[in-house]
Amino acid sequence: MFLITSVSGFNVTFITVLYQKKVTNQIGGVVLANIKSAKKRILVNQIKADRNKAVKSSVKTAMKKVFAAIEAGDKAVATEVLKSTISAIESATSKGIYHKNNAARKVSNITKAVNKMA
Repeated sequence: MFLITSVSGFNVTFITVLYQKKVTNQIGGVVLANIKSAKKRILVNQIKADRNKAVKSSVKTAMKKVFAAIEAGDKAVATEVLKSTISAIESATSKGIYHKNNAARKVSNITKAVNKMA
């Protein structure tokens, strides 16, 4: 569904893609908010939640790659994947997706696991 709005007095048209399910209530599928700013907050919050979920998922996948390399016993691959995983975790932390202590714990755990390899 596309919502096309124009600003009066200007020749500017804003096209916003609204997903019907993202602006609906969990129960009944109707929009609860009547105020325009509240509807926007619902949409923006859903977009941010989806982005956060995607970043967390990619971090988890990167951590699984590190542990898979550890299981395989390949220290060179584990070290390379570790660098990219730490970068992904720090990037997520700087965006506010992870708390700094949570990120430090994740980095510590995977680094310790790689360093334990023979």
